[in-house]
Amino acid sequence: MKNILSIQSHVVYGYAGNKAATFPMQLLGVDVWALNTVQFSNHTQYGKWGGMVMPKEQIGSIVEGIHNIDELHRCDAVLSGYIGSAEQVEEIINAFHKVKAENPNAIYICDPVMGHPDKGCIVADGVKEGLINLAMAQADIITPNLVELRELTGLTVENFEQALEAVKVILTKGPKKVLVKHLSRVGKDSNKFEMLLANQDGIWHISRPLYHFDKEPVGVGDLTAGLFVANLLNGKSDLEAFEHTANAVNEVMEQTSKSGLYELQIIRSRDLIVNPQCNYKAVKIA
Repeated sequence: MKNILSIQSHVVYGYAGNKAATFPMQLLGVDVWALNTVQFSNHTQYGKWGGMVMPKEQIGSIVEGIHNIDELHRCDAVLSGYIGSAEQVEEIINAFHKVKAENPNAIYICDPVMGHPDKGCIVADGVKEGLINLAMAQADIITPNLVELRELTGLTVENFEQALEAVKVILTKGPKKVLVKHLSRVGKDSNKFEMLLANQDGIWHISRPLYHFDKEPVGVGDLTAGLFVANLLNGKSDLEAFEHTANAVNEVMEQTSKSGLYELQIIRSRDLIVNPQCNYKAVKIA
C-alpha cells in the first residue's frame, strides 16, 4: 500500500482541500495521512466562515512526530494544496525534505492554490509568492489552473497555443510533470471542460462535458490533484493516470449536476470514482 502525506485545508461542512481529496484517494487504495493547514467551518466561497489557520509549527511538529515513531520512511508522496499562511510554504518544503531523507523515492506534488478573488477563493498574503519562489522548484508534479498557470510563468496565456508554451516553461523550472486542471476560456472548445498533461515526452489534451451550475462547485481541483497522484502511486502511466482522473472527476461533476446541490457529490459518486463509466481519451498534441 502506498502512503500520501496530504497537507492542505480541511472544511467541516462540504468538500474542499483534504475533505475533497482524502476519501477519493482512499477509494483508490492509497493510505492518506491528512495534515490540515486550516480548519474552517466551510470553504471561503460562501463568503463567511469560522475556524482558524493552523500555526506553521504544527506542520513540522507533526512530521517530526511521525519521524520519531520510525514511520516516515513509509511516506511515498507529499501533496500540498490550500495553504493558510506564507510561513506554511517553507514548512511544507521542509517536511518534504525530511520525508525525502527517509525515502529517496518520495515525490512532491504541488497543487498551487493561489486564490481567485472573483470566485471568493481567498488566500493569505505571501502564499502566491511562496509557491512561485519556493515550492515550484521543489515539486516533481505541479497542477495549476489557468490563473495559476499565468502566475507561475508570468505569461499572459490568452489562447491555447500560449497555454502550451506556458507548460513548457514550467518544465524548465523544476517540475517533471504539469497537469493543467482547467484550461477555462483558453481551451479549444468553450462548450467542453479541457485539461492538459505535459512531461518530458510531450503534451496531451483531454476534454469532457462542461456542466453548468448556478454556483460553481468548489474542490474540483483538489479532487483532480489527489486522484492523479493516487493513480501514479498505484503504478499507472502518466497517460493512464490522466485519463482515469479526467473520467472519475467527470462522474463526480455529473452526479453533482444531477443533484442540484452546491457541494461536490463525492460520496454519491464513490463507485464511479473507482470505475468510471465514461471513457474520454487524451490526444497527444506536442
